[in-house]
Amino acid sequence: MKGIILAAGRGTRLYPMTLPVCKPLLPVYDKPMIYYPLSLLIQAGISDIMIIIPPGEESIFSSLLGSGEKCGIQITYTVQPEARGIADALLIGAHFIGGDSVCMVLGDNILYENGLSKKLRHIAMSNKGATVFGYRVPDPRPFGVVEFEPDGRAISIEEKPLHPRSSYIVPGIYFYDNQVIEIAKNLEPSSRGELEITDVNLEYLQRDQLTVVPLDEETAVWLDAGTADSLLLAANTIQNLQTKTGQYVGCVEEMAYRQGWITLEQVHKLGAKLRKTPYGEHLTSL
Repeated sequence: MKGIILAAGRGTRLYPMTLPVCKPLLPVYDKPMIYYPLSLLIQAGISDIMIIIPPGEESIFSSLLGSGEKCGIQITYTVQPEARGIADALLIGAHFIGGDSVCMVLGDNILYENGLSKKLRHIAMSNKGATVFGYRVPDPRPFGVVEFEPDGRAISIEEKPLHPRSSYIVPGIYFYDNQVIEIAKNLEPSSRGELEITDVNLEYLQRDQLTVVPLDEETAVWLDAGTADSLLLAANTIQNLQTKTGQYVGCVEEMAYRQGWITLEQVHKLGAKLRKTPYGEHLTSL
């Protein structure tokens, strides 16, 4: 399975913070925002990753993440010239995906749950059709809302419905088999002029191939850091989680070590370079 991170958003709702740098490079508590979606792909066992970025940001992303070698992964960068919707990432990444399946994560999504790594690996290994997560929220109307059976079979999916049929929304992480390339190529732009990811999911639904995995209501946390308020909430939530659980959220080096892709000695060397920070201290303490 290949991995794609859509990190091309300029984050206009965060201006002036994002005038000099794109949103996924902003800090969320103690690490760059893009560490969180990257850690999800690593937890899923995905090591071949494309990051879709805006024009002019190649050197910044490369200086942060490089080729991925330090984590035992392979990262390539591709530019999205203009914003054409989330599903456009599947067209941009079609050659990269090739004949494989793919997991696509939005660059501003943060997801945490006890046992999440196991769920991610299971989906990545057994994925047929499309699989998304379901996350219960008090007011689902501003999001993509999914209704599903107890066995996970999706019944309906709607984008920003006035009268939601469910309290479950779809977070920004999607698992697709190789049919997704053909589906994306046949999409028509929405009224917004964009290729909508909900339309991709609807096509899988019509084929009876859309599965929903509900997240644990007691331990799951989903954050969409798209505004100043949600960015602050995300930072505070990550701080509280790490303090309460003693576990680091979005620590890519630790996740790579847990996968067996780098050694503990390599982790300690990486931590030593950051020894004046709590992040570096965490790595050297593993």
